[in-house]
Amino acid sequence: MDELPIGRRVAYWRSRRKMSQQVFADRLGKSKSWVDKVERGVRRLDKFSVLYEIADILHVDVQLLLGKDPERRTDALNCIDQVEVEEIRAALERYDSMSAYFDAAPFPPPLGDMRKAVNHAWLTYQYGRYGMLTRALPKLLRDAQAADAGYGGDQAPEAAHLLGQVYQIASSVLRKLGECDLAWLAADRSMAVAQRADDPLLAGIATTRVCNALVAMGRARPALELNVNIANRLAPGGGNEATPGRLSVYGMLLLQGAMAAARIGDSATVDDLLTGAQEAATLVGGDHNHYWTSFGPTNLELHRAAAAVELGDGGRAVEIHHTICEAAFNGLLPERRAHHLLDIARGYAQIGDVANAGEMLLRGDRLAPSEIRCRPIAHEVMSDVLRRTRGTPPPPIAELAEHMGVGA
Repeated sequence: MDELPIGRRVAYWRSRRKMSQQVFADRLGKSKSWVDKVERGVRRLDKFSVLYEIADILHVDVQLLLGKDPERRTDALNCIDQVEVEEIRAALERYDSMSAYFDAAPFPPPLGDMRKAVNHAWLTYQYGRYGMLTRALPKLLRDAQAADAGYGGDQAPEAAHLLGQVYQIASSVLRKLGECDLAWLAADRSMAVAQRADDPLLAGIATTRVCNALVAMGRARPALELNVNIANRLAPGGGNEATPGRLSVYGMLLLQGAMAAARIGDSATVDDLLTGAQEAATLVGGDHNHYWTSFGPTNLELHRAAAAVELGDGGRAVEIHHTICEAAFNGLLPERRAHHLLDIARGYAQIGDVANAGEMLLRGDRLAPSEIRCRPIAHEVMSDVLRRTRGTPPPPIAELAEHMGVGA
């Protein structure tokens, strides 16, 4: 982006703000032809007054248009910016179902189209394309809310199910990007909607999103209690059939409970919950993606390593990392793999091996750049690597740090 002509940068931000050339021209007081020529490089932008006006309309710092803002390079291209946060917040603040209680809801989008959009959003998340996802989320939230408000009868549960999934997607990506309050709000909404969807497994996986948000907000103990409580209710046996979906949701509740327990230093509970999750993973029999959980034996080991990092035992995390089957690991989706490499980078940093910590960040960046470049915890690890590296860091590390906007 920094090497692009200024007209191309204007076009990028105009498109990101979902403005047509005509709308942009109208707000600028120019013709559509003038905008088109600027974006194609036919007309130069050589007046600072015009540049500042363009930046104001596009809600960006003028330095981004000039290509002179390395400190926020990643946020500009791959991550979420404050304008997009506010658009997601506005979408979460809608109460279409309540309005529909009093008035007839507008004609909702077809459920078939919604299913495709929700599936695409899940894959976008699991491939680690967070910037793309956050820009699509406001419309997806509005569409899913309209569908939930507009469909009744036999179609109502499916509409609620789709909305619950969209809330979960929003919660997951917002938590990744450090927007914990909004992540909690979206997850809480997902739990409420799951009850109307009449799907206890959807409610179960929604619980993990709530608990993840709570942990991120420093509320690990209530997160642990909630995870274990719902896991016990969904546990196979006693009338609960041991289907792959139920086992996956149950297993993920135990895994997220283990992560919450690790955050408060309760290693005994971590071991107990991981043992229960291992039994569920064995019954599932492989790495699958039921209810978008990616639950299975390999993901179990990834969480085992992550829990060791949370407990401050980086050496143990690295040991677990080296025992994971490479073929099975490579079969997981990019977000899971990059997330694990970030955890292992933290583990290496805990034992003072900053060279391997940096290498894990580089590997994660090659898999899913947004997982490394956008997450606050990754910035902390990179800062630690730079601070503890003797002399000049290797060029690949220095380049990644520059893209992340992290200095020594």
